[in-house]
Amino acid sequence: MHKNVRLWLGVVSLLFTSQSSFAYTQAELETFDNEPPVVRDFLERASILLNDGMTEDNGLESAWKAANLYCEAARYGSAEGMYRLGMLYAFGRGVPANRDYAANLFGIASMHGHFEAQKMLETIEIKTNDTPRCVVEAVAPEHAPASQYGGSQGSPAIDAYVAKLPKNKLWVVDLVDTIADWYKVDSKLVLSIITAESNFKASVKSNKDARGLMQIIPATAERFNIKNAYNASQNIRGGVAYLRWLLSYFRGDVTLAVAAYNAGEGAVDRHKGVPPYKETRTYVKKVLGLYQLKRHDFDASIARASPVLKKVSLK
Repeated sequence: MHKNVRLWLGVVSLLFTSQSSFAYTQAELETFDNEPPVVRDFLERASILLNDGMTEDNGLESAWKAANLYCEAARYGSAEGMYRLGMLYAFGRGVPANRDYAANLFGIASMHGHFEAQKMLETIEIKTNDTPRCVVEAVAPEHAPASQYGGSQGSPAIDAYVAKLPKNKLWVVDLVDTIADWYKVDSKLVLSIITAESNFKASVKSNKDARGLMQIIPATAERFNIKNAYNASQNIRGGVAYLRWLLSYFRGDVTLAVAAYNAGEGAVDRHKGVPPYKETRTYVKKVLGLYQLKRHDFDASIARASPVLKKVSLK
């Protein structure tokens, strides 16, 4: 691999740290120095498309054109091209979101020693050998659907809030949609929690050492294998995994799960319901005011039922 690969954290790191999705710097383009000229040309042109396209209304089209170039680089055997194409598939940028394609591309790049691809495999497991056709044949990849976020019945308050977000925060919505889908948690519940926790600020830290978008404390980070709570993908993955566990533990009771997200499941168990803490009660009121649903599907196999629940409804 090229010597400066650690400088370029992939498309997803731009989602983590920048104020606009898919922005590239000259330093990041220089990571292509050791690529063959033809491959470097593909990668640089793709980077420019993503950088320029995200400031225009045709961002999806620019991302799709970049995906074409990453496919060409991948056909030349470029691990960097495979990794970057995998990132586009992982987050549905320009091409349809496809976790299997992403995982397989990360796996191939990882076998070639790509450091960031190896890290992404901690988030996405390889379950198939599916590879985008454009990697093995000179064909164009599929286009992504035009709509990235759409409101639905049940939670109009969070829909309205998201609709008013500035453009430089919409990458969080896309990231949440993808990861929440992986864990089968309603993305609108996750977005409601992020609104209450950090108001979409990825670098915020509380006086209780809670960090990032979903305000992950060190104990939760350790519990759910979050190595860097300021890394948006890891932060959201860990927060959603914890939320899924809470929904299982409280058997789909959103009020109790949200209260536990703020105060801990132990506090909810001790108080046999929402703890009488002003902070927690204000928090629950805010999240439920946005989400507006009291029940959520759950997987009973993830956790035993909380003793608070007198009647357990298995689904």
